[in-house]
Amino acid sequence: MAEFKSDFLRTLQERGFIHQISDETGLDDLFAKETVTAYIGFDPTASSLHAGSLIQIMMLHWMQATGHRAISLMGGGTGMVGDPSFKEESRQLMTIDTIENNIASIKRCFSNYLTYGDGPKDALMINNAEWLRSLNYLEFLRDVGRHFSVNRMLSFDSVKTRLDREQSLSFLEFNYMILQAYDFVELAKRYDCRLQMGGSDQWGNIVNGIDLGHRMGTPQLFALTSPLLTTSSGAKMGKSASGAVWLNADLLSAYDFWQYWRNTEDADVSRFLKLYTTLPMDEIARLSALAGSEINEVKKILATEVTAILHGRAAAELAAETARKTFEEGALSDNLPSVDVAASELHTGIGLLALIVRAGLAASNGEARRHVQGGAVRINDQAVSDERKVVGSDEVTADGVIKLSLGKKKHILIRPAA
Repeated sequence: MAEFKSDFLRTLQERGFIHQISDETGLDDLFAKETVTAYIGFDPTASSLHAGSLIQIMMLHWMQATGHRAISLMGGGTGMVGDPSFKEESRQLMTIDTIENNIASIKRCFSNYLTYGDGPKDALMINNAEWLRSLNYLEFLRDVGRHFSVNRMLSFDSVKTRLDREQSLSFLEFNYMILQAYDFVELAKRYDCRLQMGGSDQWGNIVNGIDLGHRMGTPQLFALTSPLLTTSSGAKMGKSASGAVWLNADLLSAYDFWQYWRNTEDADVSRFLKLYTTLPMDEIARLSALAGSEINEVKKILATEVTAILHGRAAAELAAETARKTFEEGALSDNLPSVDVAASELHTGIGLLALIVRAGLAASNGEARRHVQGGAVRINDQAVSDERKVVGSDEVTADGVIKLSLGKKKHILIRPAA
């Protein structure tokens, strides 16, 4: 890969963000001589993005940090269709109300990574519903659809995967790549956006947009994709044993988010410091050289730095201190995640398996039972082996809580509520 002269591409290259670029020299020249506008699209399929989206969000962050303009494009229009790329089946269609509510919820996390405003280098948050929902179908077919070859669309890996498995690909989903390509053209015309970025699975869709722009008279457009990340053991980024690692605090606490990064595998620490923190590269090199027991201290730095960007420095340091007290001192910290259970319910007694599920430590009674049988469950630091146990108010400690633990690293406080 080339040595880049522009700050943005040099930063992305040294931190490991680059998988493919459509025209390395042309894009580097563009970044070196002017303020460039680039975008990444996010479909509002849930009320929060998860940690799997962080690599894309960090790319937008570095756009702005190196003096360029970043657009976070919300798929208020495309979200009505759903991206079929490498999906095994059709997504459930969402109502406009659900889409709008999801977008409003997702917006909250972006301001931690980007500065939005009206200045020439301020980031923009745009909803593609602005132009997609008002399209006239016949005009769109005539003006845009005529530029697409079905033969070429069928050759894309994202489409072939579905067809090879003999899983139906609806005409609705087939249109998604046309709409995404059209987004690029609209952003080029409205905001002089020259670059679309995304994960490597989006390469075909982005190149489609470049080709459509060429046919519809835009300036030269560019594509840049990041590698699709998995952990060293092959796990998908943004997923943990207990589910998605959400970015919104109402779905996942700052403490649990910190814990996810604290549990990073040794082999991933250096790579994750480059991708997910803003620490200088010489500091990352120093930390990456540490080995043995010191790597656990580096993992705490990683967890604190990633959490500080999303939840704020105070919340990150509180999470780190809560973990230190819990794991190193064995103390009970009020800052551990908690679940309220009606005092009357505790007075009557609640089944252990049901309580484990309610606390979010298992997805089902069956999973909870396996945890108990495996000796992983403790109440107030005492191992529990009876899956039929009933937990009641007599387990409430002098601190006014019941400490429910799964393994060594997951602790939930059960708080009696009126």
